[in-house]
Amino acid sequence: MTRIETKTTLEKFRRFLISNSCASFIPKEYMEDPTIFPERDPSEGAIYVEAVSKVPVDQIRNVRFVKVADVLGVLYSSKSGNTNLKWRQTKGNVGKLTGYASPNSIVNLLQTGILTPSQIKQMLSTLRSYQQGSEREEA
Repeated sequence: MTRIETKTTLEKFRRFLISNSCASFIPKEYMEDPTIFPERDPSEGAIYVEAVSKVPVDQIRNVRFVKVADVLGVLYSSKSGNTNLKWRQTKGNVGKLTGYASPNSIVNLLQTGILTPSQIKQMLSTLRSYQQGSEREEA
């Protein structure tokens, strides 16, 4: 797991949630509506949207779709528990994303534009430095 700490828009994080939870079955109109978010119970890997207004729209498989307004925060945990991310509003629709992400989630963070290739390179460089330091300690 890799530590994540970056700023991103709510829409980019919404697209990440969709790609990690329901991309294969989300209705097109929900995908295109930036006010509709997936939610999921903790037993399935939690997705929870904290908003001033939240109205249930539909339930498909293990995902509830909710229409939201004025989102304050979003919590995401993968089914495996290897990804735990929290988005918190900082100004308007921009917020700070923090937590830990699995390799698969990092790919989705990159594909949705939350992480940039240069951020990935920096993470890999940091990981290599850490591993080399550990190898020197073992020698």
